[in-house]
Parts: sequence; structure tokens; C-alpha cells
Amino acid sequence: MLSAVITLVVAVFGVTGTLLAPMLAQRAQARASQHDFERQQSAARTQWDREQRQESLAQRRACYVATNAAYRRYRVAIMNFLWCSHQGTVTEQERDALEQARHAHHAAFAEAQMIASRPVLDQLDVVTQALSEAYRKTLCLHEGNPDPDGSFDEIRDYLKWLWERWEEMRGVMRVDLGVEDSAEC
Repeated sequence: MLSAVITLVVAVFGVTGTLLAPMLAQRAQARASQHDFERQQSAARTQWDREQRQESLAQRRACYVATNAAYRRYRVAIMNFLWCSHQGTVTEQERDALEQARHAHHAAFAEAQMIASRPVLDQLDVVTQALSEAYRKTLCLHEGNPDPDGSFDEIRDYLKWLWERWEEMRGVMRVDLGVEDSAEC
């Protein structure tokens, strides 16, 4: 009787194992497939994040190059106009060059406002305000209505000071782009 019970138990376990084996194998395969899918998703997400960071860096770099050039061009145009005004030789060409540089500066600043990091934007705001002030003082001097601190020499000194601010702005841009030697600029 004992051997019959043991045989019956072994038979039940054998049949149960035979019936459950495909389900357990399918379940293990599903878990493995799910794990592979999650690993692939993670790799794809990591790749997408890397591409987004690279694209963002490329956009910021292009924006900073354009902004840097536009700010520099505007400052030089103000200096040229100031010099021509001081010499009494302002022509329509100098006026146009100053206005073109001013508009290019505004366009570059507008783009930077959408792309630049907060530290860079803070520096751009300071330099933009200083350029606007230099432009205003230069036009007032040219029109014969100078500010109390708006002589040729004072505006020239202000533009030299502005160069130092521009170097600070450039340094912040370089740090934002991850350029390591930004302190040596």
C-alpha cells in the first residue's frame, strides 16, 4: 500500500511537473524578455540624453559665438562712430554701420535670451545695458547735447571698461561650454 501511495505521489508530481514546465519556462522567458527590453530602453534613453546634451551644447556654442561677435562688432561700431564724431567726419556710412551693428546685437541678444544659461544671461544683460548706455552717450555727444560725464575721453574710457566686462562675459560663456582654460583667457 505504501508503495502504491508513493507511486501515486510520484505520478502526480511527474504529471504536474510536465504540465507546469511549459508555463514556468514561458514565464522565465517573459521575465528575461522584459529584462532585455528594459535594458534596451535604458540604453536608448541614455543615448537620447547624450544626444540632447550634445545638441544643446552645440546650440549654445553657436549662439555664444554669434553673440560674442555681435557684441564685439557693436562695441567697435560705437568706437568708430565716437572717433568720427570727435573728428567731425561722420558720414552716412558710419551711421549705417552703427545701426547695422546695433540691430545685429539686438538679434544676437534675442537668440541668447532663449538659449543661454542663467549665468551667461546675467553677464549678457550687464554688457547689453552698458552698450546701450555707450550708444546713448555717443549719440548725445554727436548731437551736441552731451551728458555731464559724456565727453569724448569719458566715453572712450567707458568703452575700455566695457572691454573688461566683455572679457568677463566671455569667460562665463567658456565655463558654461566646459572650456577648461577659461581662467587664462
